Amino acid sequence: MKTRNDLNYFWLAALLLLPLSQAGDSALGAADQVEELLQDQSKARREEKVKELQRQERIENLKRDQDASQSQRQLEQLKQEKTDPSQPHQPKAAETQRQLDQQRNEQQLQRLQSEQKVQRLQREKDALRQQQQIDELQRQQRIDSLQDQIRRNQTQHDLERLRQQQQIQR
Repeated sequence: MKTRNDLNYFWLAALLLLPLSQAGDSALGAADQVEELLQDQSKARREEKVKELQRQERIENLKRDQDASQSQRQLEQLKQEKTDPSQPHQPKAAETQRQLDQQRNEQQLQRLQSEQKVQRLQREKDALRQQQQIDELQRQQRIDSLQDQIRRNQTQHDLERLRQQQQIQR
């Protein structure tokens, strides 16, 4: 008789614990859903950062193009303003032209490299690695922007020096 009572207690305990185990399963399922939702949100934030990086890069490219065009126009104007037609082509103007051409080539190379980095970044599956790459790309964009500003300032300085030389020769 005692075995039968033990068996009855076992079934009674199992029936009482069944809702608790189902609640635990539900809690685990809910936790999984929350985790998945958090991962999706994190992924969406990283994708938005990548898009923002691309927008920033396009803006920087436009600025570079505008500055290069402006410098080229100024140089062309200085070449046309030569006071003496018999005067040989100024070596400084040729050097400035070479610098402008080199800047354009470097900017094109930077664009291609940046596009490749963004494409690699978008293919990255590991969230932590992708975030590191985003941070690195942002840092590199800031460095590139500062270097571009230095080159633009140097070009403007060279153009101003040419302008002054022409005024002195007049």
